[in-house]
Amino acid sequence: MTWQTETQRIAHNIRRRVLEHTIKSNGGYLSQACSSAETLAVLYTNVMKLNPSAAPMIPPPFSGVPSKINPRYTGAAYNGAHTPDADRFFLSAVHYALPLYSTLIETERMSPDGLAQFNQDGSTVEMIGAEHSPGLEVTGGSLGQTISQAGGIALARKLKNESGRAFVFMSDGEFQSGQTWEAIQALAFYKIDNVIIYVDVNGQQCDGKMTDVMNIEPLRARLESFGACVAQVDGHDLDALAASAVIAHNDQPLVVLAYTDPAKGMPILNSRKPKLHYVRFKDENEKKIFAEFLKNF
Repeated sequence: MTWQTETQRIAHNIRRRVLEHTIKSNGGYLSQACSSAETLAVLYTNVMKLNPSAAPMIPPPFSGVPSKINPRYTGAAYNGAHTPDADRFFLSAVHYALPLYSTLIETERMSPDGLAQFNQDGSTVEMIGAEHSPGLEVTGGSLGQTISQAGGIALARKLKNESGRAFVFMSDGEFQSGQTWEAIQALAFYKIDNVIIYVDVNGQQCDGKMTDVMNIEPLRARLESFGACVAQVDGHDLDALAASAVIAHNDQPLVVLAYTDPAKGMPILNSRKPKLHYVRFKDENEKKIFAEFLKNF
């Protein structure tokens, strides 16, 4: 079996798992799973150098925010111990938490039973992930803030001569936030080239198509003007996603713009366009239609 075959299987299962959960819960961030499945699968199976998970297979209950008396309580342990040569992963688009949990399950870093705690009182398996959620290391705030935190951590690692990199997964909507552009500018100015940012450019946000709400294109040209090295790829092309991570980008942050289809693998979602941000079934009949689709998925 090639790595591509295994990674595609994982991507398919990410979509299937999120679809199952959406039907069961009568709602979920389904289009985000459709658009990001290949990117997350490639990162976890081929691109990032992570240590084995150091966390319980079933996530522990919430024990309070990180502090000097609770310093190690973050979800980062699911990505392995922090060693100088290991990469670190930062989920900026924290509403992609369910696709990330599914990725952790499919890569055997978390038990499927962990999803039974999803969005329950006292659980760390939250709908909108925070620093205590499986696979997360910091909280994304009101979106657009994780890139700044990851940049600071990457700079510290660079100053300590650590070889491990900082990977950030973002959504395209975060480029409507001023802090994102300030962060890109700072990364470029301080030559923080151990940051690699993958962006899910699916063209959707909560109010519909991004081109109708606030267009961010031409995104590549804008990022390059801020000093970033930019690769633009088909976000469902495994080889292109993997190859982008090794593009030479000395003294520059690397941004991979993964252009994706928010209904990839689930054409049934096309009937809901242009509003795909969160799927909540209109009635029991629509829920049954999706359940029938799942049977042959």
